[in-house]
Amino acid sequence: MATHDADTIGPETCPTTSGIPMLGLGTWQNEDPEQCTESVRTALEMGYRHIDTAQIYDNEEAVGEGVAAADVDREDIFLATKIWISNLSHEDVLETARNSLDRLGVEYVDLLYVHWPIGEYDPEGTLSALSELYNEGLIENVGVSNFQPEHLEEAVDVCDAPIVANQVELHPLLPQAEIRETCADYDIEVVGYSPLARGRVFDQPAIQEVAAKHDASEAQVSLAWAREKGVIAIPKATGEDHISDNWESLTVDLDPEDIDAIDAIDETNRAVDPDFAPWN
Repeated sequence: MATHDADTIGPETCPTTSGIPMLGLGTWQNEDPEQCTESVRTALEMGYRHIDTAQIYDNEEAVGEGVAAADVDREDIFLATKIWISNLSHEDVLETARNSLDRLGVEYVDLLYVHWPIGEYDPEGTLSALSELYNEGLIENVGVSNFQPEHLEEAVDVCDAPIVANQVELHPLLPQAEIRETCADYDIEVVGYSPLARGRVFDQPAIQEVAAKHDASEAQVSLAWAREKGVIAIPKATGEDHISDNWESLTVDLDPEDIDAIDAIDETNRAVDPDFAPWN
């Protein structure tokens, strides 16, 4: 039962995999600087230890200010950002990654992603640059995002540094079984963005029924489902109420019947589907 108050759930409550906290704060569209800074500070002081941003979000500076403002040691925070598609040539990766560090106000990031395998992305040139940053200690881990199985296979083959994560849209309406299987084959963690399908999970009867059974919200059930699948979820939230509600998902323990009911949802819905996506 989700009966805990968020203030009573410590950071040690959140499981980790490969050193990555399995529940993080997403910051996509959190574009108001003051709000973004406050969201990050609130989440960290509540117990979150994983913060996700990207160059294209135009909020790295605000995220960095939130990290600095929080009463949490930097080394206890898992901070991730992503290189945008126009910055993926070898030299641009090296330059813009350093620019991201400057905006974030940190000496390193814990995870640096290739945001999409398109645009200026060149497997050897892009990933060799990430390997250089890894060897210099400017990034702790290399990641990719929106990679399909064929992109993952190629990236693992050419990247000198280990690829630890693939960030993709993942939720009960888009469970991404093939990508999860491929990532498991390569010991790559799956990070799920839009884990609430931008609110579409709230209207699913199966999720509503499981939520009522556990006295939990539909959001909490969806995040608990992702955790049961071994997926690291990074729901976007700006206000303290949503940040807290998501955090309390850590107290929700689903049983096999719950998982089966959610897995049986036959509706498929991709919330993020730009024309340039590699699956189009």
